[in-house]
Amino acid sequence: MIPTATPAYDELAATYARMHHLGHLYAMASWDRAALMPPAGNEARTAALAEMSALLHRMRTDPALGERVARAHQEPLDDLQRANLREIRRDWHAATALPESLVQRREIAASRCEHAWRTLRPANDWAGFLGPFREVVALAREEAALLAEQSGLCRYDALMDRFEPGMTSATVDRLFGDLRQWLPALIDRVVAKQAAEPVVEPRGPFPVDAQKRLGERVMRLLGFDFAAGRLDVSAHPFCGGVPEDVRMTTRYDEREFLSALMGTIHETGHGRYEQNLPRGWLGQPVSLARSAAIHESQSLAFEMQLAGHPGFVARLAPLLADVFGAQPAFEPERLLRLLTRVRRGLIRVDADEVTYPAHVIVRYGIERALIEGEIEPEDIPALWDAGMAELLGVDTRGNFRDGPLQDVHWAEGLFGYFPCYTLGAMYAAQWFAAMRAAMPDLDARIGAGDLTPVFDWLREHIWTQASRWTTDELARRASGQVLDPAHFRAHLESRYL
Repeated sequence: MIPTATPAYDELAATYARMHHLGHLYAMASWDRAALMPPAGNEARTAALAEMSALLHRMRTDPALGERVARAHQEPLDDLQRANLREIRRDWHAATALPESLVQRREIAASRCEHAWRTLRPANDWAGFLGPFREVVALAREEAALLAEQSGLCRYDALMDRFEPGMTSATVDRLFGDLRQWLPALIDRVVAKQAAEPVVEPRGPFPVDAQKRLGERVMRLLGFDFAAGRLDVSAHPFCGGVPEDVRMTTRYDEREFLSALMGTIHETGHGRYEQNLPRGWLGQPVSLARSAAIHESQSLAFEMQLAGHPGFVARLAPLLADVFGAQPAFEPERLLRLLTRVRRGLIRVDADEVTYPAHVIVRYGIERALIEGEIEPEDIPALWDAGMAELLGVDTRGNFRDGPLQDVHWAEGLFGYFPCYTLGAMYAAQWFAAMRAAMPDLDARIGAGDLTPVFDWLREHIWTQASRWTTDELARRASGQVLDPAHFRAHLESRYL
């Protein structure tokens, strides 16, 4: 082997490339568990995933890796290598805060709780869910305490930092506090305005096979590469896999098609981000999506910003008529009214973009208090009922299926993720504001059926940048400023009022 000027860095890069390959297998096994695995396979799959988690954790916490990180800082690295080293160092510090036994116990508890959730949610069985959920919460608190001790953050922030590096609950409190001041009044105004604008509801049923064909056609319209990914079914829609093999899921209901369609559009935004991450950097931390909020900004740019645009709806309408048969609800103006209808509902994933943040605010307040030890799992339903009544005026008492059991995140121990959805909506509005500033004819081009400007801008400013920059620097380079929620409010008021 020819000696190089960066031997420590080269060894780090080789280690992370190997972990990427192992992570690929882990991702496929996790996707299969959610989409295709027979129920009796859960315990064996749980053990296998726990073993893989332990192996990857062992590699991440190898003392030699830490020594190489220290040596690599003294080597003559270029800017991209230094960005990669920054991400490697961050990953190593977080991993070394956790013992291998905790990583395995967390994997097993989350797998068992998620598997139980699949049957307990349809049964509306909150009491049955509490047993496996208490173990997940206990382990999440243990993890949070160790990460907090290592990072100096509070416990909830230490968990949120896994998904949104650099974000703190103080910042989220400020952003959500402002949102909470004006959002309920905006919802009232929009609902009152739309009361005089009747909606023509689509007539079903809508066969699952037809919905799947529709979803795949829309995914192609949005540029998804089926040679590098696929769409399947799961209890909760998600996008997983790896950039080379993106695995998306949705769920179907023959009584209505919008939930599956909009869920598919949402996940396609995630999928296109993954498929367009820089291939030359794959296997290295710098090649990963920047953060969960930036990831959600891509799914919400597709689902909310783009799918609610009159130009996109004009392209969608004939697809609906072709798949389901022509009917009055599929005329473009009526379809646009349907897709932008604001309703106070129970389900987050089915919520419109105006009421959606309220769902996130409720979850954020609960999970933060839960991790900080201010409440216990038994307290969640009452807090859920109060929050949903206050922010959305809906009654969730006794309805656990459509209440705190509706999302899989808590069952899987993903505490700290929920704020990223609304942060992502704010970023998505900011991206489109930047696009319009750079391309004054953007709306006219979308209206003419040309979606290329949107995809090209996202590819250049977000997708191919991966984790080369910190989140704030990525935002500055893409839009000229760090996250500014004023763009989100302006978008909602412009579209709905």
